[in-house]
Amino acid sequence: MDIDWDELRAVATDMLEHAYVPYSHYPVGAAALVTDGRIVSGCNVENASYGLGLCAECGLVSNLAATGGGQLVAFVCVNKDGDIIMPCGRCRQLLYEFSVPGMLCWTVAGIRTIDEVLPDAFGPRDLEAVR
Repeated sequence: MDIDWDELRAVATDMLEHAYVPYSHYPVGAAALVTDGRIVSGCNVENASYGLGLCAECGLVSNLAATGGGQLVAFVCVNKDGDIIMPCGRCRQLLYEFSVPGMLCWTVAGIRTIDEVLPDAFGPRDLEAVR
């Protein structure tokens, strides 16, 4: 599958305007290519009770589920300046859950696989072995 990284980055950047960030003032946008060719996206949503904020990746995965499911093939996340940023550990685990093996992530260090950004991960494929 061809990946248009510029389009993914543009979609992620467009999501910045939808972010709800009255506390940190740090909007984040995310976009990913799905196995069926569509693009899903998300933005961060903060909460006055700081620990309840939702990362952009959470919105992206909710968008994935709400629009037909599938698996993520390629992913990118940007900050308010449009710079590529790295998903936090929690979000890497969330992305891993919904990724194809070897999903590509555009990171601050370049294009990496999900296995490189979350080494030795435990996920749904591990549970398949015991079914």
